[in-house]
Amino acid sequence: MKQDGSSKYDPVNSPTSVGYTKANRIRLATSDTPFKLESGESLDEVWVEYECYGTLNASKTNAILIAHALSGDAHAAGWSSDYKELNRPWNKNKPGWWDSVVGPSKALDTGKYFIICSNVLGSCFGTTGPNSINVTTGKTWGLDFPLVTIGDWVALQARLIDHLGIEKLYGVVGGSLGGQQVLEWVLAYPDRVLNAAVLATASRLSAQGVAFNAVGRHSILNDPNFNSGNYYDGVHPDSGLAAARMLAHITYLSQQAMDKKFGRRLQDKESLNYDFGIEFEVESYLNHQGKSFVKRFDANSYLYITKAMDYYDAAKKWGNGDLKEALKRVKARVCIVTFSSDWLYSPKEAKELANALVSIGKEVSFIWVDSDAGHDAFLIETKKVSEILKNFFDKSL
Repeated sequence: MKQDGSSKYDPVNSPTSVGYTKANRIRLATSDTPFKLESGESLDEVWVEYECYGTLNASKTNAILIAHALSGDAHAAGWSSDYKELNRPWNKNKPGWWDSVVGPSKALDTGKYFIICSNVLGSCFGTTGPNSINVTTGKTWGLDFPLVTIGDWVALQARLIDHLGIEKLYGVVGGSLGGQQVLEWVLAYPDRVLNAAVLATASRLSAQGVAFNAVGRHSILNDPNFNSGNYYDGVHPDSGLAAARMLAHITYLSQQAMDKKFGRRLQDKESLNYDFGIEFEVESYLNHQGKSFVKRFDANSYLYITKAMDYYDAAKKWGNGDLKEALKRVKARVCIVTFSSDWLYSPKEAKELANALVSIGKEVSFIWVDSDAGHDAFLIETKKVSEILKNFFDKSL
């Protein structure tokens, strides 16, 4: 990496291919250009990891920003060979998390669009976060890292867009926590977005969702190895993080999906053991999810990201508690997609968001997708999602 803080290569002027991508890191804040957070604190150094796919046209009018969800990263599509170098062996030779949607002749067609995906502030995948070095102290941030918000994430994305020389985005798209970033984009930067696709999300997380996040954080904070967040040179709080992930994963599924996939079948046995070990298939599945998650994610980052998720309330931030008043700021075409079995961000909440936009005369489409995949449907129902996104974004070309 260049010592002046520039990215490994210029994604705008270099040919890119969705079959081979590079993880770029760029320094977007220095002591001369600090990044001020909504909390009032500032960061004197911020690095952002991002990937780009396709080619930015001469007028720079074909850019679409993808916002990732809680455990996602900048590697949205294609196959990358950079991840061994970045010490992320779990990502090497794997497609991006939305590879079925982004690429040549796919819904987000890299033959038409220039696709950008960046890692959020506070994450553990290349963008500055609690596992980064604090340049002031020379030590890992840990819990000394300031709390961040979705507004901070979007403001940092705007800095990246500025760096790429893009004045206005053709579109922004994301699901779940990514969908809330999309909503923040059209509210914070209404003149910089033409089209916005909001999937599996709402204007705020419900009290039940906040409660699940609180229990997850409790599991991490009370892990005996947490050590007030200063565990990087010792044993990590894997048990607490695994428990948090197991709990969260339940909210990503649905009762129908769990019954269909596992039922009450026993794991590799025909009779009960009468002990506290893993006996049911669903227990084994959740145990696997927890164990695999701790290999690739940081417990501190989980705390920060879920807190940002809890904090976001579009109506409170932009409309003094009135959602319609907040949404008056929107100038983009908006597509809201909800999934019938999603109980983390329910169809009812998504419909309330759509109805509020309709009531104030905004251009909005509301699409209800029947699916038993639960909240994760925006990642699983790729055929349906692809058709929706293609129709939405291609319509205004």
